[in-house]
Amino acid sequence: MAEIEKNIYFNELFDLYQELLSPHQREIVYLYYGLNLSLGEIAEEKNISRNGVYDALKKGEEALVNFEEKLHLFQKRNEREKKILSLKDKLSPEDFNLVQETLKEE
Repeated sequence: MAEIEKNIYFNELFDLYQELLSPHQREIVYLYYGLNLSLGEIAEEKNISRNGVYDALKKGEEALVNFEEKLHLFQKRNEREKKILSLKDKLSPEDFNLVQETLKEE
């Protein structure tokens, strides 16, 4: 997986599952993927070792992947978006917008 794809993937998983992470993991994952800080920058900001940041980040990534393997929310959302896009050609623009708005409310 390319670095940009990895960043996008973990940002998406974080959006879905962040509340399931420990507060420490949530903060480290957010600083790394959300704010694009380096391990060294996070270590300095949190006053912990770079290795401590790395360990927390890896545990957070593993947890996010495990949540997705069990719950499949990311996969289901992608499938739903593909189905919605397939409706675009079959519906009027007004009906398509209505479908999108209805799904955003869920």
